[in-house]
Amino acid sequence: MKTSARNELSGTVTEVKSGGVMSEIVVKVSPSVSICATITNDARDSLGLEIGSGVSALIKSSFVVLSKEKLKATARNNIEAKVSEVITGAINSEVKLSVGEKKLCAIVTNDAIKDLDIKTNDTVYAIFKASSVILVA
Repeated sequence: MKTSARNELSGTVTEVKSGGVMSEIVVKVSPSVSICATITNDARDSLGLEIGSGVSALIKSSFVVLSKEKLKATARNNIEAKVSEVITGAINSEVKLSVGEKKLCAIVTNDAIKDLDIKTNDTVYAIFKASSVILVA
């Protein structure tokens, strides 16, 4: 399957918390990194997700917010990363990140890069909501 999402992290389901309509799924994508996703119970059942299931987490690069500090926020995913490359465009920059053993990409404005002084080898936090994660089994 081809998608327009820049980030695809494969892993194993380690937690499933089910509510009345939605389920929270935790996916271990590397020994040091887990991603949290919220999906409908119908989607969970359709994908056959349970602890131990293999799954891929898709995250659009524009959904990833960067911070130089770990933030207390409502976003469930707040992952420490190392900037491996910054590619500056006319309006936005592509920031390539090393996240544990995986790679992640964020698209942010050039103003944000300048304001936060983000450069190669910096430690940043990649932040995105659990509802911004699409799971593929």
